[in-house]
Amino acid sequence: MTSKLYLFALTLISCTALAQQVSVPVNIHGIDASRMDASLKPGDDFYHYANGVWIAHTEIPADRTSVSGFSLLTDIANKRIAALIEEAAKSNSAPGTEKRKIADLYASYMDEKAIDAHGLASLKPHLAEIAAIANQRELAAALGHTLRADVDALNNTNFHTPNLFGVWIAPGFNDPDHYTPYIMQGGLTLPDRAYYITDSPRMKDIREKYVQHIATMLKLAGYDSSSEGLTSRAEAILALETAIATKHISLAEDEDIKKANNVWQAADFARNAPGLDWSAYFAAGDLTQQTSFIVWQPTAIAGEAALVASTPIATWKDYLAFHLIEANASAISTVLADERFNFTGKVLTGAQQQRPRDQRAVLIVNGVLGDAVGKLYAAQYFPPADKAKVEEMVANLLTAFHQRLENITWMAPATKAEALRKLGTLQVGIGYADRWRSYNGLVLKSDDLFGNLWRDSLFNYHYELARIGKPTDRKEWCMTPQTVNAVNLPLDNGLNFPAAIFGPPFFDPKAPDAVNYGAIGTIIGHEISHTFDSEGAAFDSQGKVRNWWTDADRAHFEASIEALAKQYDTYAPFPDLHLNGHQTLGENIADLAGITASYDAWKASLHGKPAPVVGDLTGDQQFFLGYAISESGKSREAALRQQVLTDPHSPGEYRADTIRNLDAWYAAFDVKPGDKLYLAPADRVHIW
Repeated sequence: MTSKLYLFALTLISCTALAQQVSVPVNIHGIDASRMDASLKPGDDFYHYANGVWIAHTEIPADRTSVSGFSLLTDIANKRIAALIEEAAKSNSAPGTEKRKIADLYASYMDEKAIDAHGLASLKPHLAEIAAIANQRELAAALGHTLRADVDALNNTNFHTPNLFGVWIAPGFNDPDHYTPYIMQGGLTLPDRAYYITDSPRMKDIREKYVQHIATMLKLAGYDSSSEGLTSRAEAILALETAIATKHISLAEDEDIKKANNVWQAADFARNAPGLDWSAYFAAGDLTQQTSFIVWQPTAIAGEAALVASTPIATWKDYLAFHLIEANASAISTVLADERFNFTGKVLTGAQQQRPRDQRAVLIVNGVLGDAVGKLYAAQYFPPADKAKVEEMVANLLTAFHQRLENITWMAPATKAEALRKLGTLQVGIGYADRWRSYNGLVLKSDDLFGNLWRDSLFNYHYELARIGKPTDRKEWCMTPQTVNAVNLPLDNGLNFPAAIFGPPFFDPKAPDAVNYGAIGTIIGHEISHTFDSEGAAFDSQGKVRNWWTDADRAHFEASIEALAKQYDTYAPFPDLHLNGHQTLGENIADLAGITASYDAWKASLHGKPAPVVGDLTGDQQFFLGYAISESGKSREAALRQQVLTDPHSPGEYRADTIRNLDAWYAAFDVKPGDKLYLAPADRVHIW
């Protein structure tokens, strides 16, 4: 799911009749008339028709790169978490308890004096280890020590790792009943390979500023610029990362699961990817007992391994040192943290200032002790009545999907049977998990932020490694209850809908059902439909990668989704930058199928009765406006450009435009040929 966007209007305007003879409603829960732009025809620009005044009058705070329903609802969740942390601190719980860990971690981030006094000193021994590297075997070991379980390939969570490679522990493509290690491409600091290889003035400027940033970080960490020019060393680091970027496959290519299913035995690495001492690498990463891996991007792994041998060790040492400093800047010193923000915030995203320190501390606590905080959050902020209402919507959506699959005429009986089996075994988690993760053994101190984060990274890594070969826990969540998001887990054939997403603009218990089905209903439908998108369709009902389609069925499916990819290829947020319809294809499929199923589910929930007219809006108008409002937001240019290049989700405006493929939208807003969003019936994409 992408970052959904918020509905609050920041200004009030007088409203008259809207274009296309749709009356402006009085304010109702979920739809604020004052946010709408009455000067626009829905058929020309539905997104701004629903959100134009809000967008025009909303200012992005200096410490943000965007404003959206996702971000504002997250702010609400974070305020609640801050209160829970404060309560934990006041409780004076015994050492080692979860409440004490929460309080101590928060205190360590807030203690800037301790960070400035001890952070750099804590870093120095690790920098000394890097400086002592003398040969290829020691280099391989140093690279292996950086291995962390910091990627999640299927859910786009921290998919980009600055370490040379990333490891992901998940159910196996070929054995989903047991956890398997995946090896992933990595090694880049900038957001995507495009930042290194695109020959445009903007990207060149970013790279020049990146070199300056590298040199400044090394200098602030105590590197002597007189012994060798730091700028030249920084340029060498950029050159190395650029070489790595040329080996990476693109995000669009990465979506092809069949190409990712490459099983390598441990002995295969030296033959398939020479240049790196793999035995030393795996030993340093505590993976010597592992006999096989799934290699997601074999050409990238081979290309990066070759660079280990062909690049001078001195450059690799600087690379490792810089990455270590960059990753831990907030725990080393205030000046390093500020310099990192000056580049990663101001240059890359356009943010003008950092968030207040207490808000950043909440993010740290959430990241390290997510389940400990989530246990407290779920108990206080997700009432049973809300959960019951959502469960009813989920049931209706599953029924709608079932009926759509039953009614498909182009799918062979065997393919349809497996599709229905997938839907029937889908596990849906709402609010929070049945079981909570334990943090026993994780040592956190109130005055040692660097140590806390270092120990946590190793604690989490070994927690993940310990799962290898064990039976898959299909009830496990990959998100915490306080997360404003939702996720499909294709290897588990499951869905997670955390408690924190059930708030406006996605869910309002007081809103008309049509609005809620247009907002949270489409999110639920989106995640269900990922089960059958371009990626999810590669997995069977047990989460195993296998082809359960006939050739004819697959050809029909591929033709349908290709039409959707081409539709999105035409969208251009900037004159020099179009969307990549294949990069965003899986999410666009899920949007289209999710809206369609949610519309069906809402209609079915009426049990044959007419939809209530509320505030002069018909039920269909409420539904589609609820969806468009949930997608609204405003981004800085740099942040939006980064999203287009690096995100598998389309920007909210173009996600809202998905409705032009639904016949019901045309009738609801009297959209006619000649309107800019009009598609002839034959050009409207229908997949499920």
